[in-house]
Amino acid sequence: MDKYVNLIKLSVGSESVETLADWQQTRAAQSEDGLPRHVTRMWPKREVEILKGGSIYWVIKGQVQCRQRILRMDEVIGADGIRRCAIVLDPDLHRTQSAQKRPFQGWRYLKPEDTPPDLPKTRQSEDALPDDLNRALAEIGVL
Repeated sequence: MDKYVNLIKLSVGSESVETLADWQQTRAAQSEDGLPRHVTRMWPKREVEILKGGSIYWVIKGQVQCRQRILRMDEVIGADGIRRCAIVLDPDLHRTQSAQKRPFQGWRYLKPEDTPPDLPKTRQSEDALPDDLNRALAEIGVL
């Protein structure tokens, strides 16, 4: 399989995977064809690698909690005339095992071997662990 790379991004304002999904269903968060998108000022230099199978991993409340497959990148010119990148996403949100992540700005590249695994389909509706418990388990190497 060709090598690919993922992105990781804070989902600012999201309280849960459900609130991220709700936001993505609004017209403001959709591309012209109705797919969810995330608009960013910087265009990923590794676009070709991302489009070979990459996903965006969403950090919600300090924890990676889900991912979405990246379908394409569209050019968007803002009212200010600045070129931006619309990262167009598959509407399906795949919950992942929780993984703590410190705050950062923008998006970052994330190698496939550094990504938390998806939760099995039977565990997709589970809530994330409480922050204190998640931190304690991470400190002792359980997560």
